[in-house]
Amino acid sequence: MVEVREVSKRYGNKFVVEDVSVKIPKGKITSFIGPNGAGKSTLLSMVSRLIKKDQGKISIEGKDIGQWESKELAKKISILKQSNNINIRLTVKDLVSFGRFPYSQGRLTREDWKHVDEAIDYMELKDMQDKYLDQLSGGQRQRAYIAMVIAQNTDYILLDEPLNNLDMKHSVQIMKVLRRLVDELGKTVVIVIHDINFASCYSDYIVALKNGKIIKEGPTHEIINEKALKEIYDMDMCIKDINCNKICVYFS
Repeated sequence: MVEVREVSKRYGNKFVVEDVSVKIPKGKITSFIGPNGAGKSTLLSMVSRLIKKDQGKISIEGKDIGQWESKELAKKISILKQSNNINIRLTVKDLVSFGRFPYSQGRLTREDWKHVDEAIDYMELKDMQDKYLDQLSGGQRQRAYIAMVIAQNTDYILLDEPLNNLDMKHSVQIMKVLRRLVDELGKTVVIVIHDINFASCYSDYIVALKNGKIIKEGPTHEIINEKALKEIYDMDMCIKDINCNKICVYFS
């Protein structure tokens, strides 16, 4: 379990995250939702130790995050940020192999390559594994980065808006892959997501942030309702039950 207790982060005089406490359930998909500027990405980055918290405590499986050695933490938790800029020319397979660095330190074994090949297959990238990243579309590159995270084979997978640049087909593919990672392999996935219907259809647990604070959290069925979503987004939504899923209609 990941536990966040009274964590805050501010830049200058402005709190980006303020006094946040949350327990992220293990073996589930947890979605962070909320309007822009709510603090979702900052909270995710603090959980992964990419950003230092100003106060509070974050622990992974009962151990304070500051006590983890970097190499061991990278075997436990992986993160994919919104912007990923690599300045060297790499093939898809080269990129995915970076996910094995915590284990191999650059000297990949047969076991490492097995994880690389499995991640490439998971993301249906085999036919383009030898192409360079700059030859791919934005969506194809995003899938390659997610394959790299899968190859890292951590218990906890943190993804910051992973559906960016993806069309509908590949957005669904990504969410189905994440569902499989949880259901078949017991991974814990935490995702920052803007599409409320993807959160509704694929999440087990939802944490809603607004103005740097958690204003709602709970199992998905408790959050996806008109009253809660009105408080989160300041807009009216109509909830429809379609094929056992709650679909939010907000266009009218």
